[in-house]
Amino acid sequence: MEPISQSDNADQRVHRRRVFYIPGYDPIHPRRYRELYRKEGQEQARISGYKLDLKPKKTGGPYGWHVTGSIDCAVTEADVEVLVWADIVKTSMARGIAATYLQLMRTAYAYIGSGALFRLAGLRKGPMIAALYPIVFLLTQLLIACLAGWGIGEVVSLVHPALGWAAGLGVVWAMLRAFKRWDNKVFAYYLMHDYAYSAQAGGANPPELEARMTAFRLSIRNALTAGFDEVLVVGHSSGAHLAVSILADLLREGLPKDAARLALLTLGQVVPMVSFLPQAKRLRGDLRYLSAQDALVWVDVTAPGDGCAFALCDPVAVTGVAPPDKLWPLVISAAFTQTLSPERWKELRWKFFRLHFQYLCAFDRPGDYDYFQITAGPRTLADRYRTRVPSKSRITRPASGYRDVV
Repeated sequence: MEPISQSDNADQRVHRRRVFYIPGYDPIHPRRYRELYRKEGQEQARISGYKLDLKPKKTGGPYGWHVTGSIDCAVTEADVEVLVWADIVKTSMARGIAATYLQLMRTAYAYIGSGALFRLAGLRKGPMIAALYPIVFLLTQLLIACLAGWGIGEVVSLVHPALGWAAGLGVVWAMLRAFKRWDNKVFAYYLMHDYAYSAQAGGANPPELEARMTAFRLSIRNALTAGFDEVLVVGHSSGAHLAVSILADLLREGLPKDAARLALLTLGQVVPMVSFLPQAKRLRGDLRYLSAQDALVWVDVTAPGDGCAFALCDPVAVTGVAPPDKLWPLVISAAFTQTLSPERWKELRWKFFRLHFQYLCAFDRPGDYDYFQITAGPRTLADRYRTRVPSKSRITRPASGYRDVV
C-alpha cells in the first residue's frame, strides 16, 4: 500500500475535533477512560513537551470530556465521547457458574468445530493463549473442586455413608463459588464471557448490539455536520470491529454535504476472532467495503508486545476479503520494545491486560504514535501518517476458512 495521500488540501490543521471512543468488551463505568486519559495524557505531555487541559464535556452524549491541546504552537479543542455498551456487556456476564461452564463448551465447539481456532493460531500465538486461558483455568478449577469434593465425600462416608455424596457436592459447589469470587484477580470468567459473546451466534452480532451500533452511527453522522474539522472514531480491542461495521454503514448511506474529515483509528484489534467465524458475514462484508473507501482514513495500530491483540495482522487481508482496489488499513506498530524504555518494558511486559491498554497510555520513548497528539493535536490523522509506509512485518496472508460476505 502506498503512503496516505487523502487530500491535496494544504490546510490540514484541526481547530475543533470530535472523538468517538468505542471500548472493547468491558463492563466498567466509562469514567475509567476519562481518568486514564487525564492521568496518562498529563504524563505524555510532560515527556513530550506540550500541554493538555481537561474540562467537562461541552457536547451531547451520555459520557465524555473536553480537552484543549497546546501542541506544535497551535491550540486544538477536542470533544471526546465514549460510546457506551458496558450495560450490554454486564448483562451478558450475568451468568451463574453452571451456565458459564455450559458457555465454555459451546464456545469451544464454535471455534474448534469451525476450524477457526487452528487458523487463528497460525496467525499469532498470543491471542490464542489468551483464548485458551479461561478454558484451561476454568477446567482446572473444576478439577480441583471435584478432587476436593471427592476427598471430603470419602471421609464423610466413613462416618455416615448417606451423607458422603451430599458433603462432596457441597464442597465442589462451595469451591467453585469461591473461585468465581476471586475472578477479579485471574479474569477467567471475564475472558470466557468475552469470547462467548462473539461466538454465541457464530460471529453474527446479537440484536441488542446491532441496535446500539445504529445509535452510535447516528451520533457520528450528526457530528459530521456540527462544525468540526475532523471526526475521529477510535475502536479499541473488540471495539475495533464494531467501529468497522458502524462506519461501513455510515458510508453506505452517503456522507452529508460539507462533512468533516472522517478518520478511523483501530487499536489492539482482535478482528480475526470474529471475522474467522462462519456467520460473521456482515463483518467480512464491512471489512471488504470499508477497505476500499477513499472518504476516510483508516490506521490500525498494534504491537507484538501485546499478547491479546492480533499484532500487525491486516484484518482485511488475513480474513481473505481484500478487494482489488484495497486502500486500508495502514497497519503500523506501536513497537513497545522501542517506545518504552527498558525499565518500563521490564515493569510491564508480563502485565498482559495492562499492555493491551498501552495504546491509550503514555510512552516514555515515544515514536510516531502518540494517542494524545492524535486526539488533541492540530494535525488530522491523514496528515500525521501521510508519508508513513506500512510496517514491514505486517501479516497479509489470507487465513480464514470463511470468506462469504453480506
